Amino acid sequence: MKIIIIGSKGFIGSHCVTYFAEKHELWQCDIVADTSTPNYFLLDANRSDYDAIFKEVQFDVCINCSGAASVSDSITNPVGDYSLNVTGVMNQLAAIKKFNPNCKYINLSSAAVYGNPSHLPISESHPLQPISPYGEHKKEAEEWCHAFYVNYGIKTCSLRIFSAYGPGLKKQLFWDLYQKSLKSNEVQLYGTGAESRDFIYVTDIVQAIECVILKGTFISEIVNVANGIELSIKEVAQTFYNFYNKEIEASFGGETRKGDPVNWVADISKLKAYGFESKVNINDGLKQYVRWLNAGE
Repeated sequence: MKIIIIGSKGFIGSHCVTYFAEKHELWQCDIVADTSTPNYFLLDANRSDYDAIFKEVQFDVCINCSGAASVSDSITNPVGDYSLNVTGVMNQLAAIKKFNPNCKYINLSSAAVYGNPSHLPISESHPLQPISPYGEHKKEAEEWCHAFYVNYGIKTCSLRIFSAYGPGLKKQLFWDLYQKSLKSNEVQLYGTGAESRDFIYVTDIVQAIECVILKGTFISEIVNVANGIELSIKEVAQTFYNFYNKEIEASFGGETRKGDPVNWVADISKLKAYGFESKVNINDGLKQYVRWLNAGE
């Protein structure tokens, strides 16, 4: 297959490159200059021209790993987040419609579209109640994928990724734990510690993407990407420090943070039906992450 990864220099995108380059004819696309990589499209960060890309090559699959991935940044700069997470998707779909209408389009969405769920586990049919601009924008991007399927027959799929982690990620919980531990052996976090998430290691995400490429319907479908295991923030913070530095203690101040849901765990029945099996548990995943940190990032 001919596959293009948009946002190939990012966290998930770079891991997709490593995996799919061994199996398929791969193109990369990002705003980072790279003159040494073959089949690489450089985008203008201020005005991305996707028409030229899809006019030049007929792709079988487009994996969109681009966009912003920060709830806090979306609250600070909602317009910028909209541009990256909604306008970017619209422009990519419009280019595919014009020049490459048979290309399957995979949009990396987020569990943030669910907000604070009314029940657990969260299936794909759960009502969408985003509580941050980021979640709202991911929801709207999904709606554009649906609109391009219904109106133009573009094959689309949105993957609602839960709490991703792994080497290369310099944001969110485990990076925050690491950064705070550089300043003190007593680390304080938001919340009570009883909040929960469904963590998924980045190579498992890539495996999930492959499962969807091979078996997904692409009829504007939605697929949860997670492990289906609920873990408390207190538990995983302690696990991280057990591997990184046992002398560090984490405590919780009790304050809530805007845009953060309380409890998450996914129903991944659909993903499992496509052949997905998690290969990296939280202990092994955090060992790998700590190894990356100790290697100097």
